[in-house]
Amino acid sequence: MLKLWKDFWRGVWDDNTIFRLQIGMCPTLAVTTSAQNGLAMGLATTFVLVCASAMVSLVRKLVPKEVRIPVYVVIIATFVTIVDLFLKAGFPDIHAVLGIFIPLIVVNCVILARAEAFASKMPVHRAIADALGMGIGFLVALLTLGSIREILGMGTWFGMQVMPASFVPWSIMVLPPGAFITLGFVVAAVNLISRQSAASSQSS
Repeated sequence: MLKLWKDFWRGVWDDNTIFRLQIGMCPTLAVTTSAQNGLAMGLATTFVLVCASAMVSLVRKLVPKEVRIPVYVVIIATFVTIVDLFLKAGFPDIHAVLGIFIPLIVVNCVILARAEAFASKMPVHRAIADALGMGIGFLVALLTLGSIREILGMGTWFGMQVMPASFVPWSIMVLPPGAFITLGFVVAAVNLISRQSAASSQSS
């Protein structure tokens, strides 16, 4: 159980793909103009990550080493297609906004990296714990960035007005520069929290 928790927490905080490793940045910067978009992309990526990691772990002993990457890509693409069709049928507005970034989950370096580095070497339960942690960490990052940008850029959160009527929206926050500005401040805050936590642990 302790190993499962460590596998999970590593993805959520210690090796958070956005705030710590700064990988998989294209969808992060492109779609986080609102909290809804960030949540949708985070959920889609988490679903693909968990399902693909579980499947890779299940077939890891059956796949020849020479063709493992093509096999992993096919597995990932299968679940991405499921997500794409689901969003297109059930949530066409969100699908229209996320656009090309849903199919691009297939080549998301986070998913491929976890399949190759972890799921292909571990039993299913540990692969799922690792993927779930990485997925939730990614989701939290996108939701955080999307929430900040929507609140400051439009005065709303999930479409609901949360800022007073006198608030003047910061239009830059919903533009590409706003994504970099927000990411910079959030990463700085995460690093500060980590340093303070490490200092407290050493002093105790």
